[in-house]
Amino acid sequence: MKTQQFLLNKDLNTSIVQESQDFSPDRAQLVLAFGQRTLLEAAQPYATLKNKFPQALIILCSSSGQISNQVIIENDIVVTAILFEKTQLKSLEYDVLKADSIRKLGKKVQEELVTPDLQAILLLSEGTYVNGSELTQELTKQTNGKIPFFGGLAGDEFSFEKTIVGLNADAQPGKIVAVGFYGEGLKFGFASEGGWADFGPEREVTHSNKNVLYRIGDRNALELYKDYLGKYADELPGSALYFPLSMKENPDSEPVVRTILAIDEHEKSMTFAGNIPLGSRVRFMRGNIDKLIDAAANAALHIRTKLPYRPQIAFLVSCVGRRVVLAERVDEELEFIKQTFGDDTVLFGFYSYGEISPDKNGLGCELHNQTMTIAALFEA
Repeated sequence: MKTQQFLLNKDLNTSIVQESQDFSPDRAQLVLAFGQRTLLEAAQPYATLKNKFPQALIILCSSSGQISNQVIIENDIVVTAILFEKTQLKSLEYDVLKADSIRKLGKKVQEELVTPDLQAILLLSEGTYVNGSELTQELTKQTNGKIPFFGGLAGDEFSFEKTIVGLNADAQPGKIVAVGFYGEGLKFGFASEGGWADFGPEREVTHSNKNVLYRIGDRNALELYKDYLGKYADELPGSALYFPLSMKENPDSEPVVRTILAIDEHEKSMTFAGNIPLGSRVRFMRGNIDKLIDAAANAALHIRTKLPYRPQIAFLVSCVGRRVVLAERVDEELEFIKQTFGDDTVLFGFYSYGEISPDKNGLGCELHNQTMTIAALFEA
């Protein structure tokens, strides 16, 4: 495996970050480009990338911050090109705005990508219209929970206006892109860690509709949430990124974190990035900066101890909420990952509106919020 990573500014000028010896742009199979939505719309970089990498699948995705091998958040578009030695790729695109059901995407993935030698699927989805829980549940169902998915929901800085994704074209709203990786030579390591601390009692969800939460126990959800926030309640919805929700669908489930996207003062409800099913159990959470950074380091350490070799590349998807809470210390979670993997591992990725990762067994497709999610690759 060989890689090249560079920064692309609004004038489409490039600045090399990293390049493997003997890397050949003409032979690269996969190019991933992450940038601010307004920059991607203004620069329209696809034609430039296609000219540079004529044989590659080119994917563009808007973000809430870009991750480069310099482990800093860049204002420019971060482009990472990958040349595999033995691995084959296959891709598809789905327009959620033109489709009447997310089930059609699941069926499309099953029919077009699932073969005996499929190792994993990269999924990059628009993050404004899609219900991330329904998306991941349908993909797990259609693949019988046997194929690992990794990726995330596109971001839009801190605007939450619209997100854009593109496959072999400039990015547009409503697009979902999936890429299958095939061949025995490619090895994956996956991990997802949050670092948030629960506080307060566990309570039952007594009224919800998909990702909209109305009542917890005998209280209006928003009123109860404000009681816990105290002085931070006046800063809603922005302050919600500091206080996500921990949810278990049933007593035996692993807890997942859910980010609050919006509040409705009239309905006294809260809208989340993923579903909050009726009868599920929830607890409020709060962040400690050191624990968030430690969790990112632990995710990298988990992969490092499981893989027989150091990964050649590591695809990082972190949450916009983590970027807000970590603020000027956001670089530290990336620096600890870099230290754990070593200088030979190329880092890339983005800050998202939702992270997608396999379960604890490295299979299936789960939606996370407020986590650092890592997919590390090594081509044996």
